[in-house]
Amino acid sequence: MEEEDHQKVSDLIKELVLRLLSRNPTSDSHALDPDSPDFRNSLRYAVRLLSSRMTPSIAPDAAAIAESIKRRLATQGKSSEALTFAELNSKFASKTGLGSVNNKWAVLYLLKIIADDRKAAKTQLDSSVLLPHLALNNAESGNRYRVSRTLGSKEEDWRNGVLLVSKDPENRREIAFREFVNLVKEENEVCEEVLVRDVLYACQGIDGRYVKFDKNADGFVLPDLVKVPRATRVVVQKLCELGWLFRKVKGYISESMDRFPAEDVGIVGQAFCAALQDELSEYYKLLAVLEAQSMNPIPLVSEKVCSENYLSLRRLSVWFAEPTVKMRLMAVLVDKCRVLRGGAMAGAIHLHAQHGDPLVHEFMRRLLQRVCSPLFEMVRSWVLEGELEDIFAEFFILGQPVKAESLWRDGYRLHAGMLPSFISQSLAQRILRTGKSINFLRVCCEDRGWADAATEAATAAGTTTRRGGLGYGETDALESLVDEAAKRIDKHLLDVMYKEYKFKEHCLAIKRYLLLGQGDFVQYLMDIVGPELSEPANTISTFKLAGLLETAIRSSNAQYDDSDILDRLRVKMMPHETGDRGWDVFSLEYDARVPLDTVFTESVMARYLRIFNFLWKFRRGEHALIGAWKTMKPNCITSHSFTKLQRAVKFQLLSTLRRCQVLWDDMNHFVTNLQYYIMFEVLEVSWSNFSSELEVAKDLDDLLAAHEKYLHSIVEKSLLGVRSQTLCKSLFLLFDLILRFRSHIDRLYEGICELEARMESSLPSRDKSKSRRPVSDKASEPGSWISDGRKALTQRAGEFFRNTGQELDEIAKEYSLLLEDFLSQLPVQQHVDLKFLLFRLDFTEFYSRSGPSL
Repeated sequence: MEEEDHQKVSDLIKELVLRLLSRNPTSDSHALDPDSPDFRNSLRYAVRLLSSRMTPSIAPDAAAIAESIKRRLATQGKSSEALTFAELNSKFASKTGLGSVNNKWAVLYLLKIIADDRKAAKTQLDSSVLLPHLALNNAESGNRYRVSRTLGSKEEDWRNGVLLVSKDPENRREIAFREFVNLVKEENEVCEEVLVRDVLYACQGIDGRYVKFDKNADGFVLPDLVKVPRATRVVVQKLCELGWLFRKVKGYISESMDRFPAEDVGIVGQAFCAALQDELSEYYKLLAVLEAQSMNPIPLVSEKVCSENYLSLRRLSVWFAEPTVKMRLMAVLVDKCRVLRGGAMAGAIHLHAQHGDPLVHEFMRRLLQRVCSPLFEMVRSWVLEGELEDIFAEFFILGQPVKAESLWRDGYRLHAGMLPSFISQSLAQRILRTGKSINFLRVCCEDRGWADAATEAATAAGTTTRRGGLGYGETDALESLVDEAAKRIDKHLLDVMYKEYKFKEHCLAIKRYLLLGQGDFVQYLMDIVGPELSEPANTISTFKLAGLLETAIRSSNAQYDDSDILDRLRVKMMPHETGDRGWDVFSLEYDARVPLDTVFTESVMARYLRIFNFLWKFRRGEHALIGAWKTMKPNCITSHSFTKLQRAVKFQLLSTLRRCQVLWDDMNHFVTNLQYYIMFEVLEVSWSNFSSELEVAKDLDDLLAAHEKYLHSIVEKSLLGVRSQTLCKSLFLLFDLILRFRSHIDRLYEGICELEARMESSLPSRDKSKSRRPVSDKASEPGSWISDGRKALTQRAGEFFRNTGQELDEIAKEYSLLLEDFLSQLPVQQHVDLKFLLFRLDFTEFYSRSGPSL
């Protein structure tokens, strides 16, 4: 029955075409032949026209169409008709209920089309393009309808505000769609739905039916044997990049988690993997939604889309735009962080966060908050508790087991390789010092007051002492916390050092005893230990020297010092060799206990010992000159005892004594000015500067720096610096010459005393009773001057004074050369105070006038 209806319709269409062609005056008789090509083309066009299902692409809006009609009438100068149409349209739109028109916009649209067709009737179209119009009878001439529409009506519709798309007279669009579908089916061996599912599998790291992972190509590929268009192959390849990135990220996470207890992964690496896994979880959710949409068939272009929940390759490209950016960034981070850990890893990730794209910036910020969480927790624990919770050595602060005295200097240090780029070097130094201060107070000072200071610091900074109080992006809050903690804890540390452990008092004690600033103590100590130190070093008892030290303390103002300070002062004998005297190995030491040994370390005390040895040698020279003066003091009385000697011998005696006095004055001038320079220009000035710096010190580092500067100043100014070695050697030679001069004076006056005793023995008995001088024991020995006669006595006295004078001349000459060499080196010294020493020694320009080199 359907075939019969179809045949009837076909016959009616042929009859219609035949009548239309017969009424067209331009058509020839050949076109009326049913077998002719023209007739078949016209018939095909008629069938296509009648079977067309195209609908106008306009919105069913009655108000818009009515407004368009009214605007057209108004623009044509038909204002009254426009008002009439508006009134009729309002009545037409207000009718409801039974008998009313439901699709009112279609009625208005039909009226508008009829009006347009009437205007288009004037336009004649080529009969080769369209079928001729069917003329109606006169009875039906009131309503003419033209099948075709002109192109001009389309442009006019645009001007009237309603878009009307004219029908394709040959249904070319539908034919093109059908031909495209057939072409796609011929060219595609695999339908697009299957490729979409394969791409979704690939993006999960799974091989699909056609899209598989190729190890050689290192990526998901669509085999060449699969017949698909090149454009489709390119799209699939681009989409599968996401799968390759996913495999890289997922492989890194799996590998790291399998090796987690290893040190090269660490807590920061674990946090990084957890952050990546969270991002992959969001990625899995997206894939689940896309897989659900991929089950819906993809409609053809010509079909009316009933639902938009389908997935094509092009739609997949849009969906994958943002995940690809994130996954590509995660893959870059994975490659960058594969060989990094701890703070270095966080710093490398932070560098990629400096991006102008808000999407990338927000993604990196979210990622870094997870990655840096363990790192900021380490900072919080270190700054507020002094705990170094770093099992895998990921923190930028490293700790190592050391003795208490080395805890501050060597216990902790910065690890530059683990310092993240978002923490500055200065901030890292403050973080390091704050934690060190807490540990120093806890370990060395056995103090717990730092806990209250840390709590106050957290409150002042607006944070808490609990975990999780800091995170990435809160660098200002971190810096504020560190500043507040450092300020309070360092202040508490200095208070403990100054008040509880009396740091300043111990520094002053070292200055008074090791630097020989306590004058009466030093003088008395030299007096009582001098005879003992003149003995060979290997015969001296340390216990006896310790007793003499105690005696010197109790016999001077040192006895009023704190007992804790005096208990720390001890005698030390340095390593010695055969031939060394006690003067060469004797020294004092100060026992700096915890926590003071952090400042007074072994190396620092060794430098103090070096300064003490220098000052001790200097004071020994001064003491020798004082002893020489005591020996030379009765010169005037001694000269009267030799009035009965020959004139030549008496002249030799007076000349020798005079030269001794002159040389002593020269040496005393040098030692006195050098002593003033050492005690005032060096020790006192350095101490004054040190005291001033202690007042403004804010932390233990400042205190250590001030003490180091103080000690360095003393060493440099005291001729003990590296650049003053030659000058120091010259000075030591001068000291040795002074000691030699003292020995010469002792031998001289010992001989004078023997000569005086001999002369007294030669006097009459009445004069002997008046003599009050004791006779030396050596005068009674055989071979002494007493056993000789008066002539021999005079001869021996002249020979003695002559030999003594020659030796004195050698000492004076050597002293002049050494002093000249010493003074010549002062102007070229780097330190300005050493140049000032030359000014003091040569204040009257005596040396500069007498020595051409000066």
